[in-house]
Amino acid sequence: MNKINKAVAGLLSVSLIAALSACGGTAPTDATTASAGETTTTAATTVTTTIPTVEIVTTSFADEEMTLIDQAAEKLPDVDLPNGGALKWLATYDQNPTTSGQPKTSALELFEVKYGGSVKWYQTTWETRFDDLSRYVLGGEGIDFVPGDDEENFPKGVVNGMFEPVDDYIDLSLEIFDPTRDAMELLNFGGKHYEVIYNVAALYLVSYNKQTIEDNGLDDPYELWQAGNWNWDTFEELLLDYVDPENEMLGLDGWYNDRAIYMSAGVPIVGSENGNLVSNINSPTIEKAMNYGYELWQNGLIVDQALYAWNPPLYYMGEGKELFYIGGWWHYTQHPDTWVTKIPPENLGIVPVPSPADQDPVTAARLDGFAICKGASNPEAVAAFAYCWMVANQDPELQKISVRQFADTYMISEDLIRINQQIDQVAKDNPVIDLAAGASEDIFNITTNGGDSAGTRAAFKGVEWSQTREATADTLEMLVEEVNVALQNAVATE
Repeated sequence: MNKINKAVAGLLSVSLIAALSACGGTAPTDATTASAGETTTTAATTVTTTIPTVEIVTTSFADEEMTLIDQAAEKLPDVDLPNGGALKWLATYDQNPTTSGQPKTSALELFEVKYGGSVKWYQTTWETRFDDLSRYVLGGEGIDFVPGDDEENFPKGVVNGMFEPVDDYIDLSLEIFDPTRDAMELLNFGGKHYEVIYNVAALYLVSYNKQTIEDNGLDDPYELWQAGNWNWDTFEELLLDYVDPENEMLGLDGWYNDRAIYMSAGVPIVGSENGNLVSNINSPTIEKAMNYGYELWQNGLIVDQALYAWNPPLYYMGEGKELFYIGGWWHYTQHPDTWVTKIPPENLGIVPVPSPADQDPVTAARLDGFAICKGASNPEAVAAFAYCWMVANQDPELQKISVRQFADTYMISEDLIRINQQIDQVAKDNPVIDLAAGASEDIFNITTNGGDSAGTRAAFKGVEWSQTREATADTLEMLVEEVNVALQNAVATE
């Protein structure tokens, strides 16, 4: 995912209007629409805005919806907020409703109703977010929290003293933690948890054009999935049946296909165990995944982006000239006229990234939540706000509100939204996260982000895995151990 896409994905992570796929679903926010620290928590009646030149209409809660929100507030724990409910939020996007189409979330409404809370936005950019956080922390501004789903947060933010453990401010025994309690352990370093996770969602999904499937007499991936027959084998068979580059019939596209597929085998290249990082580069599961990617490339089933000046022709999806695209749900959390795949909304199909046929489905996960900043002025209120998100994501009636808001705003059918929820359930059941990006820049570069000839990307570009592993394993394990030493020292001082 490039930097622009990461920023958009961050924006979406909290705004799917409280319940959907936890990928929040707001449209990309123009950074010029609000000032740093500006708060706009009052519900508007009807707001019309654009993305980029397409009209978006959002509405406030109906009276009956407000009644449901008031009832849901009774499920929230009573929390002592010694500094009140005012929060300081540093991010590239606002928690409040915006003039660019982001509706007010049920979670924010709950926070106001139950705790008298408010969220003041401190605006940053993707490129400067960590520098700004450091400046605010060292300056004693008392920034309370930042998005927890930023993959570069952990464990770097712990090592660098930017975040503090959340354990003193949450009660993990509460029932509302049942869906995320196991995921919390993925970011447990030295016996301390560093993110209040309110939801788990799929990081990637497979998009396809249902008309393309029908026109070519192929099995529909969603039907295969529902029949329990969606896996690496059937995925590859569909690609083999379709791909014919000479007739402009391309196969699998996307910037991080390699990462999505290898993680669907269930083992990250850099994971965590017993409070420390671990290198899994010698895992037979990783080898199996890389050999599969190598096979896809050798069979000509992965789009060679070099042939398109590294600008994937995603619009081919809408033209019936490309079979699969792996990316995030955020691609569709904006007006359909702006979708890069150009698939008509009625023809958009989505399914999870397939796993090997001989195992239960797993998928790369996004851990939606909050990291509490060092020196936060109101950490107890961060926990309370997270509780609001948990209730908004778990209450069936509030989920209906989210689906209604999302469908109205982005003109996506409620059926498709619910399919995305089903995909997210795969992540909830068996979440897999890769900590390479948050470990160190060196680790990220040699495993994930060092170009097509390095790390996990190489096999999916025609380099045999044994060659990459031999060149990388010793260095990776040394770097991981260095991070562990720094991590243990940092946790010991908490």
